[in-house]
Amino acid sequence: MTSNPPLLKARLMKTALTGLLASLAFAVSSSAAEPASTISAGDTAWLLTSSALVLFMMIPGLALFYAGLVKARNTLSIYMQCFVLTCALSLLWLVCGYSLAFSGDGKLIGGLGRAFLGGVTPDTVRGDYKNIPEVLWFAYQAMFFLITPGLFIGAFAERMKFKAMLIFSLVWSLVVYVPCCYGVWHSEGAKVAGDFLGLSGVKDLAGGIVVHITAGVAALVLCLVVGPRKGYPHTAFIPHNLPLTIVGAGMLWVGWFGFNGGSQVAANGAAAMTITVTHLSACTAALTWMGIEWLVLGKPSALGIATGSIAGLAAITPASGVVGPVGAVCIGASSAMICWLACAKLKKKFGYDDSLDVFGVHGVGGFVGTILLAVFGSKSFAGGLGDFAIGKQLVTQLLAAIYTVILSGVASYAILKVISIFMPLRVTEDEERQGLDLSEHGETAYGE
Repeated sequence: MTSNPPLLKARLMKTALTGLLASLAFAVSSSAAEPASTISAGDTAWLLTSSALVLFMMIPGLALFYAGLVKARNTLSIYMQCFVLTCALSLLWLVCGYSLAFSGDGKLIGGLGRAFLGGVTPDTVRGDYKNIPEVLWFAYQAMFFLITPGLFIGAFAERMKFKAMLIFSLVWSLVVYVPCCYGVWHSEGAKVAGDFLGLSGVKDLAGGIVVHITAGVAALVLCLVVGPRKGYPHTAFIPHNLPLTIVGAGMLWVGWFGFNGGSQVAANGAAAMTITVTHLSACTAALTWMGIEWLVLGKPSALGIATGSIAGLAAITPASGVVGPVGAVCIGASSAMICWLACAKLKKKFGYDDSLDVFGVHGVGGFVGTILLAVFGSKSFAGGLGDFAIGKQLVTQLLAAIYTVILSGVASYAILKVISIFMPLRVTEDEERQGLDLSEHGETAYGE
Protein backbone atom coordinates (compact mmCIF):
# COMPACT_ATOMS: atom_id res chain seq x y z
CA MET A 1 0.00 0.00 0.00
CA THR A 2 1.28 3.43 -0.90
CA SER A 3 1.66 5.83 2.11
CA ASN A 4 -0.18 9.13 2.14
CA PRO A 5 2.39 11.86 3.09
CA PRO A 6 -0.15 14.51 4.24
CA LEU A 7 -1.96 11.97 6.41
CA LEU A 8 1.31 10.70 7.92
CA LYS A 9 2.42 14.22 8.70
CA ALA A 10 -0.89 14.97 10.46
CA ARG A 11 -0.56 11.84 12.59
CA LEU A 12 2.99 12.73 13.62
CA MET A 13 1.91 16.24 14.61
CA LYS A 14 -0.99 14.82 16.61
CA THR A 15 1.32 12.41 18.43
CA ALA A 16 3.84 15.19 19.25
CA LEU A 17 1.08 17.48 20.50
CA THR A 18 -0.38 14.72 22.68
CA GLY A 19 3.06 14.09 24.21
CA LEU A 20 3.60 17.77 24.90
CA LEU A 21 0.24 18.14 26.62
CA ALA A 22 0.92 15.03 28.71
CA SER A 23 4.28 16.46 29.80
CA LEU A 24 2.70 19.77 30.79
CA ALA A 25 -0.04 17.99 32.71
CA PHE A 26 2.56 15.95 34.58
CA ALA A 27 4.58 19.07 35.45
CA VAL A 28 1.49 20.88 36.72
CA SER A 29 0.40 17.91 38.83
CA SER A 30 3.93 17.52 40.25
CA SER A 31 4.16 21.17 41.24
CA ALA A 32 0.72 20.98 42.82
CA ALA A 33 1.84 17.97 44.86
CA GLU A 34 4.82 19.91 46.25
CA PRO A 35 3.69 22.98 48.23
CA ALA A 36 5.36 26.25 47.35
CA SER A 37 7.94 27.64 49.77
CA THR A 38 6.46 29.79 52.55
CA ILE A 39 9.63 31.86 52.90
CA SER A 40 8.91 35.53 52.26
CA ALA A 41 11.59 37.52 50.45
CA GLY A 42 10.43 40.76 52.06
CA ASP A 43 10.33 39.39 55.60
CA THR A 44 13.69 37.70 55.09
CA ALA A 45 15.25 40.93 53.83
CA TRP A 46 13.92 42.85 56.83
CA LEU A 47 15.26 40.32 59.34
CA LEU A 48 18.63 40.23 57.58
CA THR A 49 18.77 44.01 57.99
CA SER A 50 17.60 43.79 61.60
CA SER A 51 20.32 41.25 62.41
CA ALA A 52 22.95 43.68 61.13
CA LEU A 53 21.37 46.52 63.12
CA VAL A 54 21.49 44.58 66.39
CA LEU A 55 25.13 43.62 65.81
CA PHE A 56 25.76 47.31 65.11
CA MET A 57 24.40 48.02 68.60
CA MET A 58 27.16 45.94 70.17
CA ILE A 59 30.11 46.77 67.92
CA PRO A 60 30.57 49.66 67.63
CA GLY A 61 27.51 51.17 69.40
CA LEU A 62 27.75 49.87 72.96
CA ALA A 63 31.56 49.81 72.79
CA LEU A 64 31.67 53.53 71.96
CA PHE A 65 28.95 54.43 74.46
CA TYR A 66 30.76 52.76 77.35
CA ALA A 67 34.30 53.61 76.24
CA GLY A 68 33.61 57.34 76.36
CA LEU A 69 32.37 57.08 79.95
CA VAL A 70 35.47 55.49 81.47
CA LYS A 71 38.92 56.96 82.04
CA ALA A 72 41.23 57.17 79.02
CA ARG A 73 43.46 54.41 80.40
CA ASN A 74 40.56 51.95 80.34
CA THR A 75 39.19 52.72 76.88
CA LEU A 76 40.59 49.69 75.07
CA SER A 77 39.46 47.32 77.81
CA ILE A 78 35.85 48.23 76.99
CA TYR A 79 36.37 47.70 73.26
CA MET A 80 38.13 44.41 73.96
CA GLN A 81 35.34 43.12 76.18
CA CYS A 82 32.67 43.98 73.60
CA PHE A 83 34.61 42.31 70.80
CA VAL A 84 35.50 39.14 72.68
CA LEU A 85 31.91 38.69 73.86
CA THR A 86 30.68 39.11 70.30
CA CYS A 87 32.99 36.36 69.07
CA ALA A 88 32.85 33.90 71.97
CA LEU A 89 29.09 34.08 72.52
CA SER A 90 28.36 33.67 68.82
CA LEU A 91 30.25 30.37 68.86
CA LEU A 92 28.58 29.30 72.11
CA TRP A 93 25.22 30.03 70.48
CA LEU A 94 26.20 27.69 67.65
CA VAL A 95 27.48 24.90 69.90
CA CYS A 96 24.46 24.65 72.21
CA GLY A 97 22.92 28.02 73.10
CA TYR A 98 20.47 28.20 70.21
CA SER A 99 19.43 24.60 70.57
CA LEU A 100 18.80 24.90 74.31
CA ALA A 101 16.81 28.11 73.81
CA PHE A 102 14.80 27.22 70.70
CA SER A 103 14.38 23.46 70.42
CA GLY A 104 12.93 20.64 72.48
CA ASP A 105 9.97 20.64 74.83
CA GLY A 106 11.46 20.60 78.32
CA LYS A 107 9.86 22.36 81.26
CA LEU A 108 12.66 24.85 81.92
CA ILE A 109 15.09 24.50 79.04
CA GLY A 110 15.24 23.04 75.53
CA GLY A 111 17.21 20.16 74.07
CA LEU A 112 20.25 19.59 71.88
CA GLY A 113 18.45 18.73 68.66
CA ARG A 114 19.77 21.88 66.99
CA ALA A 115 23.31 21.80 68.44
CA PHE A 116 25.79 23.02 65.82
CA LEU A 117 22.69 23.84 63.72
CA GLY A 118 22.18 20.15 63.09
CA GLY A 119 19.46 19.47 60.53
CA VAL A 120 19.24 23.09 59.39
CA THR A 121 19.63 23.85 55.69
CA PRO A 122 19.14 27.15 53.83
CA ASP A 123 15.54 26.07 53.08
CA THR A 124 14.60 24.93 56.59
CA VAL A 125 11.89 27.00 58.27
CA ARG A 126 11.12 27.22 61.98
CA GLY A 127 7.91 25.74 63.27
CA ASP A 128 6.41 29.00 64.51
CA TYR A 129 8.01 31.33 61.91
CA LYS A 130 7.53 29.77 58.48
CA ASN A 131 8.09 33.05 56.62
CA ILE A 132 11.88 33.11 57.18
CA PRO A 133 14.71 30.54 56.99
CA GLU A 134 15.58 29.04 60.34
CA VAL A 135 19.26 29.86 59.87
CA LEU A 136 18.24 33.53 59.77
CA TRP A 137 16.33 33.14 63.03
CA PHE A 138 19.49 31.59 64.47
CA ALA A 139 21.56 34.58 63.33
CA TYR A 140 19.07 37.19 64.53
CA GLN A 141 18.71 35.66 67.97
CA ALA A 142 22.49 35.27 68.23
CA MET A 143 22.73 39.06 68.31
CA PHE A 144 20.47 39.22 71.38
CA PHE A 145 22.50 36.47 73.02
CA LEU A 146 25.77 38.34 72.63
CA ILE A 147 24.62 41.87 73.47
CA THR A 148 22.95 40.94 76.77
CA PRO A 149 26.22 40.24 78.66
CA GLY A 150 27.63 43.25 76.82
CA LEU A 151 25.26 45.41 78.84
CA PHE A 152 26.51 44.38 82.27
CA ILE A 153 30.20 44.98 81.58
CA GLY A 154 29.49 48.64 82.36
CA ALA A 155 28.74 47.77 85.98
CA PHE A 156 32.28 46.59 86.79
CA ALA A 157 34.13 48.77 84.27
CA GLU A 158 37.74 49.70 85.14
CA ARG A 159 38.33 46.97 87.73
CA MET A 160 37.35 43.38 86.78
CA LYS A 161 39.88 40.95 85.36
CA PHE A 162 39.40 40.06 81.71
CA LYS A 163 39.56 36.30 82.27
CA ALA A 164 37.00 36.36 85.08
CA MET A 165 34.70 38.58 83.00
CA LEU A 166 34.81 36.19 80.06
CA ILE A 167 34.19 33.04 82.09
CA PHE A 168 31.35 34.65 84.02
CA SER A 169 29.68 35.89 80.82
CA LEU A 170 29.82 32.48 79.13
CA VAL A 171 28.46 30.57 82.11
CA TRP A 172 25.85 33.22 82.95
CA SER A 173 24.54 33.19 79.38
CA LEU A 174 23.75 29.47 79.62
CA VAL A 175 22.47 29.50 83.18
CA VAL A 176 20.38 32.69 83.11
CA TYR A 177 19.79 33.96 79.58
CA VAL A 178 18.97 30.64 77.91
CA PRO A 179 16.22 29.56 80.38
CA CYS A 180 14.61 33.01 80.20
CA CYS A 181 14.77 33.02 76.41
CA TYR A 182 13.35 29.50 76.24
CA GLY A 183 10.49 30.29 78.61
CA VAL A 184 9.44 33.59 77.06
CA TRP A 185 10.21 33.19 73.34
CA HIS A 186 10.44 29.50 72.43
CA SER A 187 6.79 28.45 72.57
CA GLU A 188 4.53 28.62 69.53
CA GLY A 189 3.59 32.23 68.90
CA ALA A 190 6.10 33.26 71.56
CA LYS A 191 6.24 36.83 70.32
CA VAL A 192 2.66 37.13 71.63
CA ALA A 193 2.76 35.13 74.84
CA GLY A 194 5.25 32.88 76.55
CA ASP A 195 5.19 30.19 79.25
CA PHE A 196 7.92 31.28 81.65
CA LEU A 197 8.69 29.06 84.64
CA GLY A 198 5.11 27.79 84.59
CA LEU A 199 3.68 31.30 84.19
CA SER A 200 1.55 31.50 81.04
CA GLY A 201 0.72 34.59 79.04
CA VAL A 202 3.94 36.55 79.65
CA LYS A 203 4.45 39.30 77.07
CA ASP A 204 7.88 40.56 76.09
CA LEU A 205 8.33 41.45 72.44
CA ALA A 206 12.06 42.13 72.33
CA GLY A 207 13.66 41.56 75.71
CA GLY A 208 12.50 43.63 78.67
CA ILE A 209 12.64 40.42 80.68
CA VAL A 210 15.04 38.30 78.63
CA VAL A 211 17.64 41.03 78.06
CA HIS A 212 17.28 44.09 80.28
CA ILE A 213 16.10 42.71 83.63
CA THR A 214 18.46 39.74 83.47
CA ALA A 215 21.46 41.93 82.61
CA GLY A 216 20.48 44.74 84.97
CA VAL A 217 20.17 42.45 88.00
CA ALA A 218 23.42 40.71 87.11
CA ALA A 219 25.05 44.14 86.91
CA LEU A 220 23.95 44.97 90.44
CA VAL A 221 25.27 41.67 91.80
CA LEU A 222 28.54 42.09 89.92
CA CYS A 223 29.31 45.56 91.22
CA LEU A 224 28.48 44.48 94.78
CA VAL A 225 30.61 41.32 94.70
CA VAL A 226 33.54 42.77 92.75
CA GLY A 227 33.53 45.89 94.94
CA PRO A 228 33.81 49.60 94.18
CA ARG A 229 36.53 51.34 92.19
CA LYS A 230 39.43 52.67 94.20
CA GLY A 231 38.41 56.07 95.60
CA TYR A 232 34.66 55.58 95.19
CA PRO A 233 32.49 57.48 96.23
CA HIS A 234 34.79 60.33 97.25
CA THR A 235 36.68 60.57 93.95
CA ALA A 236 34.91 62.10 90.95
CA PHE A 237 34.90 59.74 87.98
CA ILE A 238 34.61 62.01 84.95
CA PRO A 239 33.96 60.56 81.46
CA HIS A 240 37.09 61.03 79.38
CA ASN A 241 35.37 61.49 76.00
CA LEU A 242 31.68 62.39 75.94
CA PRO A 243 31.54 62.73 72.13
CA LEU A 244 32.28 58.99 71.91
CA THR A 245 29.40 58.34 74.28
CA ILE A 246 26.97 60.52 72.34
CA VAL A 247 27.93 58.84 69.06
CA GLY A 248 27.51 55.44 70.69
CA ALA A 249 24.09 56.41 72.03
CA GLY A 250 23.02 57.43 68.53
CA MET A 251 24.19 54.10 67.13
CA LEU A 252 22.28 52.24 69.84
CA TRP A 253 19.15 54.22 69.00
CA VAL A 254 19.39 53.35 65.30
CA GLY A 255 20.15 49.72 66.06
CA TRP A 256 17.16 49.51 68.38
CA PHE A 257 14.88 49.73 65.35
CA GLY A 258 16.18 46.30 64.37
CA PHE A 259 16.13 45.13 67.97
CA ASN A 260 12.42 45.88 68.43
CA GLY A 261 11.12 46.13 64.88
CA GLY A 262 12.83 42.95 63.77
CA SER A 263 11.18 41.06 66.62
CA GLN A 264 7.90 41.25 64.73
CA VAL A 265 9.57 38.84 62.26
CA ALA A 266 7.81 40.45 59.31
CA ALA A 267 8.04 43.53 57.13
CA ASN A 268 4.54 44.80 57.85
CA GLY A 269 2.46 47.40 59.67
CA ALA A 270 3.16 45.83 63.06
CA ALA A 271 6.91 46.31 62.54
CA ALA A 272 6.30 49.89 61.43
CA MET A 273 4.25 50.64 64.55
CA THR A 274 6.91 48.99 66.72
CA ILE A 275 9.64 51.21 65.27
CA THR A 276 7.44 54.29 65.66
CA VAL A 277 6.66 53.73 69.35
CA THR A 278 10.31 52.83 70.00
CA HIS A 279 11.39 56.19 68.60
CA LEU A 280 8.71 58.14 70.48
CA SER A 281 9.58 56.55 73.81
CA ALA A 282 13.27 57.37 73.36
CA CYS A 283 12.48 60.98 72.42
CA THR A 284 10.18 61.46 75.41
CA ALA A 285 12.58 59.88 77.88
CA ALA A 286 15.53 61.92 76.58
CA LEU A 287 13.65 65.20 76.97
CA THR A 288 12.25 64.21 80.37
CA TRP A 289 15.70 63.31 81.72
CA MET A 290 17.11 66.55 80.35
CA GLY A 291 14.28 68.50 81.95
CA ILE A 292 14.83 66.90 85.35
CA GLU A 293 18.54 67.73 85.25
CA TRP A 294 17.79 71.27 84.13
CA LEU A 295 15.48 71.79 87.10
CA VAL A 296 17.63 70.03 89.69
CA LEU A 297 21.14 70.93 88.55
CA GLY A 298 20.46 74.16 86.70
CA LYS A 299 21.88 72.99 83.36
CA PRO A 300 20.89 70.37 80.77
CA SER A 301 23.72 67.96 80.00
CA ALA A 302 24.64 66.00 76.90
CA LEU A 303 25.26 62.92 79.04
CA GLY A 304 21.82 63.30 80.58
CA ILE A 305 19.90 63.48 77.32
CA ALA A 306 21.84 60.49 75.94
CA THR A 307 21.26 58.43 79.09
CA GLY A 308 17.58 59.33 79.07
CA SER A 309 17.18 58.09 75.52
CA ILE A 310 18.66 54.70 76.47
CA ALA A 311 16.30 54.46 79.46
CA GLY A 312 13.34 55.09 77.16
CA LEU A 313 14.58 52.50 74.68
CA ALA A 314 15.06 49.88 77.40
CA ALA A 315 11.59 50.49 78.82
CA ILE A 316 9.71 50.36 75.53
CA THR A 317 11.45 47.16 74.43
CA PRO A 318 9.01 44.67 76.02
CA ALA A 319 5.94 46.79 75.28
CA SER A 320 6.72 47.92 71.74
CA GLY A 321 4.50 45.26 70.19
CA VAL A 322 1.32 46.23 72.02
CA VAL A 323 1.40 49.94 72.85
CA GLY A 324 0.41 52.81 70.60
CA PRO A 325 2.04 56.24 70.30
CA VAL A 326 0.36 57.69 73.40
CA GLY A 327 1.35 54.68 75.48
CA ALA A 328 4.92 55.00 74.22
CA VAL A 329 5.08 58.61 75.38
CA CYS A 330 3.76 57.59 78.81
CA ILE A 331 6.29 54.77 79.14
CA GLY A 332 9.13 57.01 77.98
CA ALA A 333 8.31 59.73 80.52
CA SER A 334 7.81 57.23 83.35
CA SER A 335 11.05 55.37 82.64
CA ALA A 336 13.08 58.59 82.56
CA MET A 337 11.79 59.74 85.94
CA ILE A 338 12.18 56.38 87.66
CA CYS A 339 15.55 55.57 86.12
CA TRP A 340 16.86 59.04 87.02
CA LEU A 341 15.88 58.43 90.63
CA ALA A 342 17.62 55.05 90.56
CA CYS A 343 20.83 56.53 89.14
CA ALA A 344 20.94 59.82 91.05
CA LYS A 345 19.38 58.88 94.40
CA LEU A 346 19.16 55.12 94.94
CA LYS A 347 22.79 54.44 94.04
CA LYS A 348 24.00 57.24 96.30
CA LYS A 349 21.82 56.08 99.20
CA PHE A 350 23.04 52.48 99.14
CA GLY A 351 26.59 53.20 98.00
CA TYR A 352 27.04 50.55 95.32
CA ASP A 353 29.43 51.39 92.48
CA ASP A 354 27.51 50.58 89.32
CA SER A 355 30.12 52.35 87.20
CA LEU A 356 28.02 53.15 84.13
CA ASP A 357 24.52 52.82 85.66
CA VAL A 358 23.62 49.53 84.04
CA PHE A 359 21.21 48.54 86.80
CA GLY A 360 19.69 52.02 87.05
CA VAL A 361 19.04 52.31 83.30
CA HIS A 362 18.63 48.79 81.92
CA GLY A 363 17.50 46.86 84.98
CA VAL A 364 15.07 49.47 86.25
CA GLY A 365 14.04 50.55 82.76
CA GLY A 366 13.34 46.99 81.67
CA PHE A 367 11.32 46.38 84.83
CA VAL A 368 9.27 49.55 84.32
CA GLY A 369 8.46 48.67 80.71
CA THR A 370 7.59 45.08 81.58
CA ILE A 371 5.03 46.24 84.15
CA LEU A 372 3.60 49.24 82.29
CA LEU A 373 3.04 47.05 79.24
CA ALA A 374 -0.01 45.65 81.03
CA VAL A 375 -1.50 49.13 81.42
CA PHE A 376 -0.66 51.01 78.23
CA GLY A 377 -0.71 47.96 75.98
CA SER A 378 -4.29 46.95 76.73
CA LYS A 379 -7.07 47.93 74.38
CA SER A 380 -8.72 49.43 77.46
CA PHE A 381 -6.14 52.22 77.16
CA ALA A 382 -6.36 54.63 74.23
CA GLY A 383 -4.25 53.25 71.39
CA GLY A 384 -3.40 49.97 73.13
CA LEU A 385 -3.21 46.95 70.84
CA GLY A 386 -3.22 44.05 73.30
CA ASP A 387 -6.33 41.93 73.80
CA PHE A 388 -6.00 41.41 77.56
CA ALA A 389 -7.41 42.67 80.85
CA ILE A 390 -5.13 45.12 82.63
CA GLY A 391 -5.42 43.58 86.10
CA LYS A 392 -4.72 39.99 85.12
CA GLN A 393 -1.87 40.92 82.79
CA LEU A 394 -0.38 43.22 85.42
CA VAL A 395 -0.10 40.33 87.84
CA THR A 396 1.43 38.10 85.15
CA GLN A 397 4.01 40.70 84.16
CA LEU A 398 4.91 41.48 87.76
CA LEU A 399 5.42 37.81 88.63
CA ALA A 400 7.53 37.27 85.51
CA ALA A 401 9.71 40.25 86.42
CA ILE A 402 10.14 39.01 90.00
CA TYR A 403 11.00 35.49 88.80
CA THR A 404 13.66 36.98 86.55
CA VAL A 405 15.12 39.12 89.32
CA ILE A 406 15.44 36.07 91.58
CA LEU A 407 16.89 33.81 88.88
CA SER A 408 19.47 36.31 87.64
CA GLY A 409 20.38 37.52 91.12
CA VAL A 410 20.89 34.11 92.72
CA ALA A 411 22.63 32.57 89.69
CA SER A 412 24.93 35.56 89.19
CA TYR A 413 26.04 35.49 92.81
CA ALA A 414 26.64 31.72 92.75
CA ILE A 415 28.65 31.86 89.51
CA LEU A 416 30.86 34.66 90.84
CA LYS A 417 31.53 32.81 94.07
CA VAL A 418 32.57 29.65 92.24
CA ILE A 419 34.85 31.59 89.88
CA SER A 420 36.46 33.40 92.83
CA ILE A 421 37.61 30.04 94.21
CA PHE A 422 39.87 29.54 91.20
CA MET A 423 40.94 33.09 90.31
CA PRO A 424 40.67 36.69 91.51
CA LEU A 425 37.69 38.62 90.19
CA ARG A 426 39.35 42.01 90.07
CA VAL A 427 42.72 43.50 89.27
CA THR A 428 45.15 44.64 91.96
CA GLU A 429 45.28 48.25 93.16
CA ASP A 430 48.45 48.86 91.17
CA GLU A 431 46.87 47.42 88.02
CA GLU A 432 43.75 49.50 88.54
CA ARG A 433 45.85 52.63 89.02
CA GLN A 434 47.83 51.83 85.87
CA GLY A 435 44.66 51.15 83.90
CA LEU A 436 43.27 47.98 82.37
CA ASP A 437 44.50 48.84 78.89
CA LEU A 438 48.11 48.33 79.92
CA SER A 439 47.75 45.90 82.81
CA GLU A 440 45.35 43.50 81.05
CA HIS A 441 46.11 44.01 77.35
CA GLY A 442 49.52 45.72 77.09
CA GLU A 443 48.17 48.55 74.91
CA THR A 444 47.13 52.18 75.14
CA ALA A 445 44.26 53.90 73.36
CA TYR A 446 45.91 57.23 72.71
CA GLY A 447 49.65 56.53 72.68
CA GLU A 448 52.09 58.46 74.82
